[in-house]
Amino acid sequence: MKFQSSELPIGKPQTRKKTAPKLAPLIVITILFTIFPIYYPSIRYSSQKKISEVISSNSEDTIQAVDHLDNDLQVNHPCPVEDVPTKPCNVPIKEEQEHEPEQEQEKPEKLPEKDEKSTNFVTKSDITDKKVQPELRKKLDRHNQHARKKSGHHQRDFTVPKVVAEKTDQKKQLSNDDVRILSSEVSRSSESCDLFSGEWVKNLEGPYYTNDTCYAIQQHQNCLKFERPDSDFLKWRWKPDACELPIFDPTQFLEFVRGKSLAFVGDSVARNHMQSLICLLSKVVYPEDVSETQDENRRWIYKDYDFNISMFWAPYLVKTEKTDPNDVTQPFNLYLDEFDEFWTNQIQGFDYVIISAGHWFFRPTMFYLNRRLVGCLYCPQSNVNHVTSNFSYRRAFRTAFRAINSLENYKGVTFLRTFAPSHFENGPWDKGGDCARTKPFKRNEKKLEGYNLEFYKIQLDELKIAQRAGRRRGLKFRLFDATQPMLLRPDGHPSKYGRYTNPNVTVPNDCVHWCLPGPIDAWNDFLVELLKREVGD
Repeated sequence: MKFQSSELPIGKPQTRKKTAPKLAPLIVITILFTIFPIYYPSIRYSSQKKISEVISSNSEDTIQAVDHLDNDLQVNHPCPVEDVPTKPCNVPIKEEQEHEPEQEQEKPEKLPEKDEKSTNFVTKSDITDKKVQPELRKKLDRHNQHARKKSGHHQRDFTVPKVVAEKTDQKKQLSNDDVRILSSEVSRSSESCDLFSGEWVKNLEGPYYTNDTCYAIQQHQNCLKFERPDSDFLKWRWKPDACELPIFDPTQFLEFVRGKSLAFVGDSVARNHMQSLICLLSKVVYPEDVSETQDENRRWIYKDYDFNISMFWAPYLVKTEKTDPNDVTQPFNLYLDEFDEFWTNQIQGFDYVIISAGHWFFRPTMFYLNRRLVGCLYCPQSNVNHVTSNFSYRRAFRTAFRAINSLENYKGVTFLRTFAPSHFENGPWDKGGDCARTKPFKRNEKKLEGYNLEFYKIQLDELKIAQRAGRRRGLKFRLFDATQPMLLRPDGHPSKYGRYTNPNVTVPNDCVHWCLPGPIDAWNDFLVELLKREVGD
């Protein structure tokens, strides 16, 4: 653009015409309006991409992808018996009406767990969409898909995502090798001996207490009282491959934990473990019960050793409500992203916390995220997303570990005691399934599979995330791996020997809990060695 000053007559003062300043802004604006629409989509995509990368970089809150989608609407996992027998788990689920198959959308960079189906909640937009004629709908879908491909931009959905199931032939099967690798990653690699890789070997010295010497045994685990005919299940100990695991020494243990505190957080199997510990210590001293309530939450102190044990009843680990306060067999409401403040507010002063959960996750439940109903397990509603127990199990452990990592004054060591498999054979728990074996499996006779393998993998995944977050705060999260040792002990359950037989009453066999005394006593052999390793640090 030329100014006209050079064209003025010589000898006259050279001044610019006043029209030039009016034209320049107009020309600049014209150029901007020409260029900006061309580059705006890429600028917009670039900025949104950076935002999405920041969100995705928070690995603690990102749900990792797993391959558990195929059977979300028909869950065939058994629902083992707990302290209070529940209704059969195989509640009929109303079949969904068939819809036109949706076109598969491009996947975002990180998917949530593939243990959920797309939600079927009816929204205002859904009602509006249904008014569009089918042919127009197809044209709109093709147009939108073409527009997405052209722009290269993926819309991030912050609601419960819709996940398309992969084809069966493309599904990667989870294997025992996969979990062994993951287990080694979350274990203490500096240790020369893996305590949890080994075999059950004969030990003629057991048991180390009886139902006559320990008052802490509950009726349904008192196999000796109810005249279990065999006793060979009491004559085994765990032998790691690369070292010896000493038998529990109660005097040594009490000296070791002098001035310390230990908490068990979990369900009735966690209580089963705690009662085993009390029974083993009863050879030296009985604790004083200082529980403030008479419910499942208990507290004992060993005054001479300034040592205390607490049990926090938290079968789901997260905030939970009964749908019917007077009927434990009715579904529970699980708020999967909210802390169970009853136990999280009380563990800050503890030196050691053993956290565990498992069999309650097979019960009928309703799942909430952000206080919104997002799914259920064994519910009759057809307009609710039916998911597997993996959905709630993963989120419950993630929330529980997040709660521990958020405690300002907690300086203790957290042990994840992994899932202890049940051993129902010849039928599910509510259809005559039993555990009548009288000796352990050899390691080559039984492998981890099905939901046992999936639960174990989820626990290892979430422990790894918790360890990474805990390192930033100086907190320790350790693996207490009971899964493989207990997988090999089908002989250690009460079965029908947790009650007197009544021919007029049918009660499910108990293949979830463990006889006391019994194989669960070995967990305290593990515990002593794990605590020693912490002091060694």
